[in-house]
Amino acid sequence: MPFLRTLTSLFFLFIISNVQIHAQTRYIDDLFSNIRKRTYFYADTLKLDFYDSKLDTASIKPLIVLVHGGGFVAGQRNGGEETTFGETFAKKGFAVASISYRLSRKGKGFDCNCPAATKVKTYVEAVDDLNKAIYYLTTYATKFNIDPDNIILVGSSAGAETILNKFILKDNFNFKPVAIQQGKIIGAISFSGATLDADYLTSENAVPMLFIHGRMDNKVPYASASHHLCNSNTPGYLILDGPSEIVKKLRSLNTSYELYSDPEGGHEWADFGFQQTDLVKNFIYNNILKKIKVQREEIISKLILKK
Repeated sequence: MPFLRTLTSLFFLFIISNVQIHAQTRYIDDLFSNIRKRTYFYADTLKLDFYDSKLDTASIKPLIVLVHGGGFVAGQRNGGEETTFGETFAKKGFAVASISYRLSRKGKGFDCNCPAATKVKTYVEAVDDLNKAIYYLTTYATKFNIDPDNIILVGSSAGAETILNKFILKDNFNFKPVAIQQGKIIGAISFSGATLDADYLTSENAVPMLFIHGRMDNKVPYASASHHLCNSNTPGYLILDGPSEIVKKLRSLNTSYELYSDPEGGHEWADFGFQQTDLVKNFIYNNILKKIKVQREEIISKLILKK
């Protein structure tokens, strides 16, 4: 009898374990542990790191394209935060590409001494590189097992400005010369980002968007204000529309969004945003992939979220 009870217990443990395994949800739970990173040249000397699992048998999956920050003077696709982010979401069954782009202001600066026209040119160059990376990835979609019609953009600081400008300003005359746009953007995640003009958001290019931003950010404005808070008499005076302005348009267009803002936070949310994987994964799963409608604005604190 003790032996029979032991067999019965083991049987029920086996059943429970299998139920727990099968209860895991793709894109929410960690399905894979061994993540590989492969590096490719996508244009000239520019590279991207592609994260996925060799054990993932899905023939087609959503693609997350990550664009690092650094003010167009620094930053790297394979930094610690970028690498962790890529591995984290590849474990959940996404394909993730973290890209490099031209750091055309390296050694020159991107502050109030940088002429506004040069800043715009820098934004255009970054979008051009992003488009080239997406073109490369979608051209070889079969090789990468990705869905060209399910692309999610994630960016931090300068990278967030790049992804927002990419699809918001696709019809702006400044961005007409950029590389051909390919694939379909279905959502965007911005850590401390802004755009040159939120008025270019329309029902045709609006997508579900998640924003994490400090309201006291003195580099990339939370509302509508000058980049780096430059005075109007400086060469670098350039008005940007931050998330509070962008969500006004999204609200009027009946498009999903979530805006998390820290009333006392600054530009450090460009880094802290990477740590909010629960917010990001849930928004992607529910509001981008499942298309559940949401329009939410909440106050957050780095003391709460940086756990």
